[in-house]
Amino acid sequence: MSFFADLAYQYIDGRWCVGSGSWDIIDFNPYNQEKLASITVAGVEEVDRAYRAAERAQRDWAATNPYSRRLVFERVLRIVDEREEEIAEAIVAELGGTRLKAAYEVHLAKEFLREAIQQALRPEGRILPSPVDGKENRVYRLPVGVIGVISPFNFPFLVTLKSVAPALALGNAVVIKPNQNTPVVGGGLIAKIFEDAGLPAGLLNVLITDIAEIGDALIEHPVPKVISFAGSDKVGRHVAAVCAGHFKRVILELSGNSALIVLDDADIDYAVDAAVFSRFVYQGQVCMAANRILVDRRVEREFTEKFVAKVKTLRTGDPADPDVQIGPLINAFQAEALTALVEQALAEGAEALVRGRTEGNLVEPTVLAGLPAHSALHAQEIFGPVVLLVPFDGDEEAVRLANDTPYGLSGAVHTGNVERGARVAQRVETGMIHINDGTVHDEPLIAFGGEKYSGLGRLNGDSTVEAFTTQKWISIQHGRTSFPF
Repeated sequence: MSFFADLAYQYIDGRWCVGSGSWDIIDFNPYNQEKLASITVAGVEEVDRAYRAAERAQRDWAATNPYSRRLVFERVLRIVDEREEEIAEAIVAELGGTRLKAAYEVHLAKEFLREAIQQALRPEGRILPSPVDGKENRVYRLPVGVIGVISPFNFPFLVTLKSVAPALALGNAVVIKPNQNTPVVGGGLIAKIFEDAGLPAGLLNVLITDIAEIGDALIEHPVPKVISFAGSDKVGRHVAAVCAGHFKRVILELSGNSALIVLDDADIDYAVDAAVFSRFVYQGQVCMAANRILVDRRVEREFTEKFVAKVKTLRTGDPADPDVQIGPLINAFQAEALTALVEQALAEGAEALVRGRTEGNLVEPTVLAGLPAHSALHAQEIFGPVVLLVPFDGDEEAVRLANDTPYGLSGAVHTGNVERGARVAQRVETGMIHINDGTVHDEPLIAFGGEKYSGLGRLNGDSTVEAFTTQKWISIQHGRTSFPF
């Protein structure tokens, strides 16, 4: 199957169709600028059609025996297994992800699909006691109805499935709006897999469009009860504000500015390996990536020498080449913005221990040290292969520096004493933090989400069940109630 020829369409109510919008999204390979597809955007009419189709289909789906629902996800998993190589190739082509990144994304997506199979049976009702004699309280956990999923470009296959699969397994219907940089991997490809697995028409819809065409129609529409958004905190703030005005629940997975902390008793060689991966995986275009490497001054020299030496071994180039670790940024705008950020840091007094070149969308790694403490770059997300090395004196200063940012998504602490590491980790204001490991992790059973500007709510495991279901209280009075009048 040629994914980019066959799946570059809207998918509404089980039909592949052309959008009615006024312009086309051009899907490019970010490495060689090859045109992969041209897709006419969906308009407000398609938004309404998709949500109404989902609303109709969801009623019967919610009433379907969950043992029958989970059969669909077993078939989805088999299809992903069978097409794994094709899916990985599509990730390389559309995202500029390296072979290693593509393999990791597909592997983790399969783990989440395995969890979705179990989640079909996860919701449990309860019978709770009452202070009223003869009253029986039943609390049912029910699907919310229809969920809107807005996914990012960096892990579109994985992150989209993280919401879509459990939402469907729990009895909901879904409308996906993939990022316009990844309309096939984050949209059409997922729809095709579920279609081939036998998911009834209307339960999963894909709208390839943009706010420039539809405004806030996707999140203002009266049908969806939950919006699951992954992307920047700037857009996430807008999504949250609009949803609040319409009494919609939101799950937000937003930007990060993670710190990887190297204490004075750390295994330096191991910490270097973890830091290089944590910063440069998928060109640093990862919300959990370690923007800042905080190093105790007592080991700063040794760590810096080894870190710089390892960074210099990284190869930048064609992501299809298995020997390349750094592929292209997603588009020219991101490459130019990152290059300008490096220039800003150098103008403020930072020193480039490694200075990468920019050629088109390819940006080689840059390692910056000595950035003045007052620089705003310490507090912001750097979405690319640029890293800040920051020294500290003792655990107290490490915690202070780690927390000196409006974000709090992930982090890591390296130490020879895991209890010391745990004490430091508990004080870092972040939703997730890992001792003696990297900053980039996701697991199907563990609550995933951030603090501060890094998000709202959690996904994975029981958190996903909570996000995509609601509770309903039904009481039964056995006997007669005595009313006061």
